[in-house]
Amino acid sequence: MNSIKYLRYHWFDLAIILVIALGIGLFVAEPSGMELLLWISLGSLFLHQFEEWRYPGYFPGMVNKAMFKSDMPDRYPLNANSGMLVNVVLGWGGYFLAALFWKQAIWLAIATILVSVGNIFAHTIIFNIKGKTLYNPGLITSWILFVPIVYFFFYLVITENLASRLDWALGICFGLILNYFGVYKMIIWLADKDTPYVFSRRFLIPTERQLPHE
Repeated sequence: MNSIKYLRYHWFDLAIILVIALGIGLFVAEPSGMELLLWISLGSLFLHQFEEWRYPGYFPGMVNKAMFKSDMPDRYPLNANSGMLVNVVLGWGGYFLAALFWKQAIWLAIATILVSVGNIFAHTIIFNIKGKTLYNPGLITSWILFVPIVYFFFYLVITENLASRLDWALGICFGLILNYFGVYKMIIWLADKDTPYVFSRRFLIPTERQLPHE
């Protein structure tokens, strides 16, 4: 139980260890083409989450305050438990399986890449408009990492004819499901104003850290 409690507030620190291990693994295995790109996609997710949750790390508070206009941004609607489930179970799990089984299920790779597209759109437009800002945690990695990966992914899929019409249909449908139900709706479904999984002050927008949150 203590390990799960620790993981809820430090899974994004583990992501940095994993991206280092992944880098070493890729250096040794020397994959190429789509295989290499999808493993890099998983690594980009780790780094993106580090920007969101560790440095500068106020993504949770920003989402709660800017997106949901919450008066309890330290716990509602996004909390430490739902944040871990969305990012670790769905995020890590989906991107890992896509890299591992892309030859058998290119549709899953398409779906995870569409999650990256969703992140680019959300961090560039939605969060900045809602929060009236020019930057939010996750924006830099969205453009430095996700954008080129998305471009090269679709370039390879199209030029090498890696996906059938069924793959495209399944990938697009599942990608939309992941973006809406796996991320947005999951936060709503797991929302609880009485949750014990409260964020510490450092997870809040800097201007909110001195305000009382009951």
